[in-house]
Amino acid sequence: MRQLYYVIVFLFIAVAANSQSVGIGTTSPNQTAKVDISSTTQGFLPPRMTHAQRSAIVTPAQGLIVYCTDCGTNGQPQYYNGTSWRSLDGGAATNPPSVTVLICSQTWMTQNLSVSKYKNGDIIPQVTDSLAWLTLTTGAWCWYKNDSAIYAAKYGRLYNWYAVNDPRGLAPTGYHVPTDLEWNVLVKCIDPAADTSLSIQSTTAGGALKEAGTANWVTPNTGATNSSGFTALPGGLRSSTNSGFTNIGIYGYFWTTSESDPTSAKYHRLFAQDTNAFRSTRPKAAGLSVRCIKD
Repeated sequence: MRQLYYVIVFLFIAVAANSQSVGIGTTSPNQTAKVDISSTTQGFLPPRMTHAQRSAIVTPAQGLIVYCTDCGTNGQPQYYNGTSWRSLDGGAATNPPSVTVLICSQTWMTQNLSVSKYKNGDIIPQVTDSLAWLTLTTGAWCWYKNDSAIYAAKYGRLYNWYAVNDPRGLAPTGYHVPTDLEWNVLVKCIDPAADTSLSIQSTTAGGALKEAGTANWVTPNTGATNSSGFTALPGGLRSSTNSGFTNIGIYGYFWTTSESDPTSAKYHRLFAQDTNAFRSTRPKAAGLSVRCIKD
């Protein structure tokens, strides 16, 4: 370990001093390379990270190389070309395969959405500033507490409703953000006795929808069985009144595309302390999680 430390320090000093080529494993490095690594038994190992961790890199440098461990079927080396992530052969970078579950007649993704671009490739702005978030009337996203290191891989991104409703499409190809009616169908499928006209639509469906255990939900995660396979996660929210963040691990809030009035839209909610499936409205400026359903 100490030897590796000295090698790294040496490399930084050499580069900073604009020295000649540096060789690792060779005493005659190629003069056209700043660093020449020579070996017949070992390879070069770039940083390894998940798609969510890679996507959380803020303003990646052009030429940045990583190995995405969950992209495609078996992982993929990727680089950033200044505009988008690409595979090393120049093709489009692959994303992790969508994990879905069939519940009655509907096919749902089992992870919270975490895209940074609309379906047509346009970038969705990331907005971290509190005042800026509150005044938005166009699509935006953020990480919970603007902290990707802690929250990105678990809970995905939070979106305002303007991103959900953008005509360019928030969901990946082949999927869409569900309507309120589609959520109601889901709840009714799990609990045939549910009354989808009420705010508390079902007193049992929430347990069947929530991911079991307390790895991502706070204790006690009452009645969570995930018997539906939906694997609901508690991503918390970003407030529409003060732009603060709250309820991570406690509540899962999920947008629908259904507008309630000019300033609010319908959402569905699950809670760590009960098994209810709850539905209400939120101001469009709030930041909530999104689950997608297959077209």
